[in-house]
Amino acid sequence: MLFNSYEFIFLYLPVTLGIYFLLNKKRLAVASNAWLLCASLAFYSWWNVKYLPLILISILFNYTIGCLMAGYDEMKKQAVSKRGIFIFGLVGNIAFLGYFKYMDFFIDNMNTFFTTDLPLLHIILPLGISFFTITQIAFLVDCYEGLVEDRKLLSYSLFVTFFPHLLAGPILHHKEMMPQFEAARNKVLNYKNLSHGFFLFFIGLFKKVIIADELSKTVKAGFDNAAGLNMVEAWATSLSYTFQLYFDFSGYSDMAIGIGLMFNILLPVNFNSPYKATSIIDFWKRWHMSLTNFITTYLYSPIMRSFRKITFAKSMVATFTAMFIAGIWHGAGWTFILWGGLHGGALVVNHLWKRRKFPMPHALGWLFTFMFVNVSFVLFRASNVVDATHVLKGMLGLHGILPSSHPSFAFSDLGHGQFWRLLMSGVKGNDTTIWILIVIMIFTLTCKNSIQLHQDFKPSWKSLAFVAVISFYALININKVSEFLYFQF
Repeated sequence: MLFNSYEFIFLYLPVTLGIYFLLNKKRLAVASNAWLLCASLAFYSWWNVKYLPLILISILFNYTIGCLMAGYDEMKKQAVSKRGIFIFGLVGNIAFLGYFKYMDFFIDNMNTFFTTDLPLLHIILPLGISFFTITQIAFLVDCYEGLVEDRKLLSYSLFVTFFPHLLAGPILHHKEMMPQFEAARNKVLNYKNLSHGFFLFFIGLFKKVIIADELSKTVKAGFDNAAGLNMVEAWATSLSYTFQLYFDFSGYSDMAIGIGLMFNILLPVNFNSPYKATSIIDFWKRWHMSLTNFITTYLYSPIMRSFRKITFAKSMVATFTAMFIAGIWHGAGWTFILWGGLHGGALVVNHLWKRRKFPMPHALGWLFTFMFVNVSFVLFRASNVVDATHVLKGMLGLHGILPSSHPSFAFSDLGHGQFWRLLMSGVKGNDTTIWILIVIMIFTLTCKNSIQLHQDFKPSWKSLAFVAVISFYALININKVSEFLYFQF
């Protein structure tokens, strides 16, 4: 089930919300959490019910491993070390994710490099597997370090499956989330949270339906015709995807945070105007912030602790390695591996630049950062390295600035509309395509982001009118339900 669908907005959400608070009103706290768990599992099963056992097995496996580690010191017989239990749990999760996400990629590369002819398994990736797996890996790490206090199966299951974040984040931490499901004050309907939740939800819906889905048309046409893009078309393609990904993913996060607020559950902020960043370090403090926190806590820090003596050079090795692993986590493909390596390298260069205390004007820092992010996202979107190379060559003008089938002198005989249609034919666009990108760029760089608007929000006739307009416009444009981009990761 998708947030941007009528059945979710007008059926699933109000029913789930209503029954949850009805049970709480009758002081049936355990029943209300059980209802929310069942509703979350139903939400997950809507796409394909045959994957429901997978997430249940994953939850039970990790909960069992966690309990074994949490109660290790109380065990009378310790046939296996606590470290052994932890490694078993970690390997189990990596194997689980590896089979579903990377097995076909591994087989394909085996066939390529060793000229074998192994058949592909054609495994369909279960929704949200990357998110609920790393969430539980973090839980196991904290259990190993003795940081887990709440061991209730219901709270843990709800923490993993809570439907707003289940499919695409934000990535949650058990210490922040599990107590919220038990807190008595969160069991009472809060009209302030409800109004703020609806406000954020419809901002996110607008970003997804009106902005991201509109840009997706140019993106699809461009990457489908990657080899034939002229310079203008290639830049329109890359910029459209850069903005599509932001408004799609941040739109999902806004809706997730908004839904959480309706249930009096605070989810972490995931975006803070990342395209305003003036360095790549700054970018990763603003983009997919819950992932950045995970990378820092559960990848970078353990790598640093593995060194006997910490030096700047070793910290850079840890930085690059953590981002490289993050690239692999995003997807099974060389494009994602290269993307992770590029960002790891860029972070190292940024840290070296800061260490040398070289000056960098803010405007120039913003330009370098945005251009790097835009170029790297070409790899993130392309189906393969060859397509990414075609788009990047087009951006450099190596496929020509004008369409090869229409020599430059022929444009003098064309009207304004014909000129732009021919110039943008590779992406099925026109001059409107350019104006949309310009307006979105200005909007992104000058306006407050959704979280800032949420913090400033106060129920009034003015805010009601604003929500009514954007929600109405978004709802009437849900003519074709489209999946969120991060569902595939």
